[in-house]
Amino acid sequence: MLHPKNLKIADYQYALPDERIAKFPLGQRDASKLLYYKEGKIADHGFQEIPELLPPDTLLLFNDTKVVQARLFFTRSTGSIIEVFCLEPIAPTSEIQQAMQQTGTCIWRCMVGNAKKWKEPELVLEFSFQDKNGKLKAEKVSQEEGSYLIRFSWEPAELTFAEVLAGAGNLPLPPYFKRDATLADQTRYQTVYARQEGAVAAPTAGLHFTPQVLEKLQAKGIKTAYLTLHVGAGTFKPVKAEKMEDHAMHAEQIIISRELVQQILEHFPKPIIPVGTTSMRSLESLYWLGLLLLRNPELKAESLEVPQWLPYEEDLNVAVPEALQAVLDFLRQNNTDFLAASTQIIIAPGYDFKICAGLVTNFHQPGSTLLLLVSALVGNEWKRIYEHALHNNYRFLSYGDSSLLMA
Repeated sequence: MLHPKNLKIADYQYALPDERIAKFPLGQRDASKLLYYKEGKIADHGFQEIPELLPPDTLLLFNDTKVVQARLFFTRSTGSIIEVFCLEPIAPTSEIQQAMQQTGTCIWRCMVGNAKKWKEPELVLEFSFQDKNGKLKAEKVSQEEGSYLIRFSWEPAELTFAEVLAGAGNLPLPPYFKRDATLADQTRYQTVYARQEGAVAAPTAGLHFTPQVLEKLQAKGIKTAYLTLHVGAGTFKPVKAEKMEDHAMHAEQIIISRELVQQILEHFPKPIIPVGTTSMRSLESLYWLGLLLLRNPELKAESLEVPQWLPYEEDLNVAVPEALQAVLDFLRQNNTDFLAASTQIIIAPGYDFKICAGLVTNFHQPGSTLLLLVSALVGNEWKRIYEHALHNNYRFLSYGDSSLLMA
């Protein structure tokens, strides 16, 4: 097996006609199709059938991140518009959930559209949140490659940054929608179980779930649990390098409760299936964080991060229960109920899955790291699966149809 560094992204391309990209959601969330793949067989189902298709002793893991209105449009005195797209917090904290509760002022890394026309020391945007009128100011602190550090300050100062974005911002839809957000997107581009504010893109595999489907899962005895990975704009970052070794994987913050780590430890080795690539990356990262803690018991909380290529180093043979126990020991020693870490993990062909037994996911862009992840799970069968989906009128990408892929 080739080391993933040597994979050529050209081998993970396919022709995706624009009309197959779902630009709008279906009228009903769970009315989407579901492609079911198991042991080399492909079958077509409706998403409402997923409770019957999952193994009866499954633990289904959801990402409960909530998309924030991260796009801010400032109008200059000349009438030209500057777009500031919030990517990640820098100060006074880089931890997303704490940053969303910040009051008065903060600094974020942002992409800036029409940046050359931003001549003023600061831009001002008036907004309203609930019954309060507010004023948001943006000031460039420094420029980095492809982004800027922007200092925001606002009045009333007691508003949290989450409330400021809710009042002043716009929903960041994927660029391939090629349209502005509508009122319907405010609810449909969120999962029904979204709770933790901080994502700039939705964990789209979860968009199909309705309260009715969740009730059916419970009735079938399928266990469900939640973790948080705040999806970054890097999820849309195309792979431009010919070989994967030249592609820098975006880092994302994950938050997993001690209770969930314990639940996973007790459930393993029965099937654990993530809903979405973000949930899968979080679950697999949990194993590697445990391994890092076993390697270095003195590791500090702020240094908990999974490097891109760690899973492909040699001689990393630690049993899953041992790795999970190391995480639990770390949480107990640090007297905290939540593991907060950063992951750059790339799951690609050659990856040895530690925790996940399958995946619920949509159909992904050609030449993307998400397609590499699917290929890591089902091998070259991804081509046959995607060919079947294209020939059977499946809808693709964020608002598209779903699949249940069993390893």
